[in-house]
Amino acid sequence: MHFPPLDFSKIRTFPVAERTNKVAVESFSSPHPAGRSFRAFLDSLPSFLAVQDLRAVAGAIATAVQNKRPVVLMMGAHLIKVGLNPVLIDAMRQGVISALAFNGAGAIHDFELCYQGETSEDVQKGLNDGSFGMADETGRLMNSAIESGVKQGLGAGAALGLAMKDFQNRSLSLLATAHELQIPVTVHVAIGTDIIHQHPNCNGAALGAASYTDFRNFAAVCAQLEGGVVLNVGSAVILPEVFLKALTVARNLGHQVEHFTTAVMDMTRHYRPSENVQRRPTALGGNGYYLVGHHEINVPLLFAAVAEALKSPL
Repeated sequence: MHFPPLDFSKIRTFPVAERTNKVAVESFSSPHPAGRSFRAFLDSLPSFLAVQDLRAVAGAIATAVQNKRPVVLMMGAHLIKVGLNPVLIDAMRQGVISALAFNGAGAIHDFELCYQGETSEDVQKGLNDGSFGMADETGRLMNSAIESGVKQGLGAGAALGLAMKDFQNRSLSLLATAHELQIPVTVHVAIGTDIIHQHPNCNGAALGAASYTDFRNFAAVCAQLEGGVVLNVGSAVILPEVFLKALTVARNLGHQVEHFTTAVMDMTRHYRPSENVQRRPTALGGNGYYLVGHHEINVPLLFAAVAEALKSPL
């Protein structure tokens, strides 16, 4: 084969001013001088990639609040374990968060914090000697509360919130605050995943009934999501799966849930949140985002941005 040389002198060019560009200096960041406001810091961020997504999610939440549409927080336990309850409780009291959905671990850590002001044991040590998850009060009180709640027709979230109303740290509890404010709170468990399932007073039938009641309650929340926002923070499997089924129920029953915003916040990208929260639910006309980073940084940043967006658009 023969490959004759090309004549580069005949290459055609055009003025750079005629080209469409993705980056312009108007979108650049600016240094943040000490002492300036948080709003000034937000405005100083560059208008690219994750910053644009952060502003979009914060703006969507602010719009939903102003239009009296739901803002639903689905969350795993890690938010609680890195000290974010005060941020979330403030958002609840300010009318920003209108419904909460936990996995089983989230409910356990919130319950323990409310009960004694501490949580999160040394798993390796407890696993080695067979004591992991065997703290008496956690299992005994939570299982009793759930079983009692089922007899009253309550889901797990409402039953636990009711049982925690007199605990010493109830002001720092998401479950107790939701009960106080009458905000829907649901707990979605998989049997065998949580430490209270190991305890002798665990009633599997009551656990299943309570979680199923909460699935029905959560589906009712999803039925009202048009124009709202769903945040999935720190749950890689359980809550993305529950959300997809609850949304299907809502649509199956004739509710229009098409134009809403979803956002996943986690420390890495996972398949189910990407598909079951960000992409599939919003395919009919919504918007989905995925913000990667540490919860202890990104969650306070998001809710601070929401507070600013409620004053004036970002």
